[in-house]
Amino acid sequence: MEKVAHRSHLGQLVLWLLMIVELSLFYSACSAEIPVRKILNLGDCNPHVRLQISHHNVVIDNGLIEVTIENPSGHVTGIKYMGMDNVLECGNPNSNRGYWDFVWDNSTFDKMETKHVKVIAHTDELVEISFTKNWDFRADHGKTVPLNIDKRFIVRRGVPGVYMYGIFERQEDFPDAQMYQLRIVFKLKEDKFRFMAISDTRQGVMPRGEDRDNTRSQTLAFKEAVLMTNPSNPQFRGEVDDKYQYSCENKDNKLHGWISDDEAVGFWIITPSNEFRTGGPHKQDLTSHVGPIALSMFVSTHYTGIDIDVTYKKGEAWRKAFGPVLIFLNSASSDDDCRKTLWNDAKRQLSEEIESWPYNFTRSEDLPHAGDRGEVCGQLLVRDRCVDEELMQAQSAFVGLAVPGNVGSWQTEGKGYQFWTETDNTGRFNIKNVRPGEYNLYAWVHGFIGDYKLDLSITIQPGNKVNLGTLIYDPPRNGPTLWEIGIPDRTAAEFFIPEPDPTFVNPLCLDAADKFRQYGLWDRYSDFYRHGDVVYTVGVSNYSRDWFFAHVLRCQFQHANSLNIIEYFSGCLIFLFYFYFYVLNYRNTGNITDLSTTTWQIKYNLQDVNEKGNYTLQLALAAASYAELQV
Repeated sequence: MEKVAHRSHLGQLVLWLLMIVELSLFYSACSAEIPVRKILNLGDCNPHVRLQISHHNVVIDNGLIEVTIENPSGHVTGIKYMGMDNVLECGNPNSNRGYWDFVWDNSTFDKMETKHVKVIAHTDELVEISFTKNWDFRADHGKTVPLNIDKRFIVRRGVPGVYMYGIFERQEDFPDAQMYQLRIVFKLKEDKFRFMAISDTRQGVMPRGEDRDNTRSQTLAFKEAVLMTNPSNPQFRGEVDDKYQYSCENKDNKLHGWISDDEAVGFWIITPSNEFRTGGPHKQDLTSHVGPIALSMFVSTHYTGIDIDVTYKKGEAWRKAFGPVLIFLNSASSDDDCRKTLWNDAKRQLSEEIESWPYNFTRSEDLPHAGDRGEVCGQLLVRDRCVDEELMQAQSAFVGLAVPGNVGSWQTEGKGYQFWTETDNTGRFNIKNVRPGEYNLYAWVHGFIGDYKLDLSITIQPGNKVNLGTLIYDPPRNGPTLWEIGIPDRTAAEFFIPEPDPTFVNPLCLDAADKFRQYGLWDRYSDFYRHGDVVYTVGVSNYSRDWFFAHVLRCQFQHANSLNIIEYFSGCLIFLFYFYFYVLNYRNTGNITDLSTTTWQIKYNLQDVNEKGNYTLQLALAAASYAELQV
C-alpha cells in the first residue's frame, strides 16, 4: 500500500510539473506579443471581436475594451476598460458622453442623432458598424443640419481602442447652410481623470469642472478664461484656466488626452493624418481641456473667423470623410511612473498609426487604401538674386496639395482635402498617399515672405506618381533689402514675449515655446510702454528685446480685456521687417475706462538716397478678423 501511495504521489507531482511548464510556455508566448498591462485583462492571448445588438444598444467587445453605442442615435454611452466599468461620465445623459456635433447657421448645435444601424463587417478580426440618417426637408428643415450622416465605428482584434470616422454628404437640392464646426467630444469621469497631457511640455494635474463656476473662480476678459479663487484643490488658487491655452497647430495636433492616476489608465485621441482637417498645417485648434473633455476637431472657425469657407449653397453638392481617428486606452503598473509610461506608450501607438496610414481595414469607398492613392514629388528652389546670385534650396519649406484656388487660398479652404509635407535640406519633397482628385500645389519657404503656387492643375489618379521636377519660387521683391526686423517664419519666437503677470499664470504654458499663450500678455505692453509706443531704431535696437510680439491697444488700467486672439504674419520689403502679432478685440467688463490705439515707429538713416528712385514699403497681412493698418 505504501508503494502504491508513493507512486500515486509521484505521478501527481510529475503531472503538476508538466502543467507548470505548459503554463509557463503559454505565458511566455503571450508576453512576446502583448504588453503585461494588456495580459492582465485577457482570458486568452488574442480573443476575437464580439458584437451584440439590442433594441437600445450596440456593444462591441474584443477582450481588451468594450464599447457601448446607443441604438440608433450613435452616441457612445460607455467604454469599459481594465476594471473601469465606464471611463465616460455616467452622471451625464447618454447624449452627453461621447458624441459628434455640428455647429451650424445661428450657432445651433446638432449632435447628429442617427436613425438606422447597419453591420458593415463582422469577423473575428474586426467589427465595423454604421449609424446613418438621411436628411428630409419636411421633417428636418430648420431643425437639424442639412446633411446625410454616416457615423462609423471600428473595433479591431488586439487593439484597446475604437476607430471613428464620419461621412457627410449634401445633395444639390439641400438648402443653404453655414457649418462652423465639426468635432467629436468625449466627457470623461471627473473623479478619475485629473491629469491632462497635450505635449511633452504641456502636461499637468487639472482643476475640476466645478472649479470654473463663478462661486470658485472669477471670469476674466472672456468666458473661457477664469482665475481660480476658491478651487476645490487649493494648489490651483491664483491660476488661470482657458481652453484656448491648450490649442495646437494642426500639424502638431496628433495626440492628447487624460490619465487616471488611481487606475493608471490613459485615454487618448490619436489623429494619424491631417488630410481631412481644414485651414492647412498651421491653423490652430482645440485639444483637451478642463471637464475633463477630449476633442477631435475637424472643422472650426477658431483662429480664422468666418473667413474660412464654411458656407454651403443650394445647388452645391458636397461629400467628405473625416477620420478615422483612434480613441486609444492604455494602462500601466501603479507602482511605476504611470504618467510617463502611459504618455510614452501613447506616443508609440501614434507612431504605429501613422506608419499604418492610410488604413487598409476600413470598408468605405470614401476611404481609399494606399494602392488607390497617388503621389507627388519634386524639388523647390528659391530665386532671389538680392540674397544669392545662385538658385537656393528651399530647406524646411511647407509644400502641400489643396483644392484649386488663388495663392494662399489653402489657409481659408474648408471643404476639401489637404496633403502637406516639409522639404529636405535640398528642397526635395514627396507628398504620399494623396486621394484621387484635382489639386493645386502650394508652398511657403522659411526665411522668405509670400506664398508660392504652381500654375498647373494636378490630377491624381489611383496608383500614379507625378514628378513635377524642379520648381522655382520668386519671392516678391522690388530691390535690395535696406533693413529688416525679424524672420519671416510665421511665428513670433524671435520677438520680445514678456513674462506673464504673476497673478495670471497657467503652469502648463511655462515652457518658452508656449509662453505666448499665457493670459493677459497684451496688458504687459502697457507696463513696458507707459508713456509712449514702440520706437525701433534700425542698427541700434534688437528685435528680441525691443519689438513687442503683439501689436495691441494701450489701456489706462491694468489687465485690459481681449477677445478672439489670433496670430498672424506681416512683412515689409525694401524696408523689410517681419513680425507676428495678435488682433485683440477689447471688451469692456467694467475695469477699463480708457483704451487707445498704438503707433509704432521705425527709425532708420539712409546714407545714399536716390531721389529719382522708388522706395517701396510692402506689407503682407493675414488675420482672423478685419483690422485697419495705417502707415
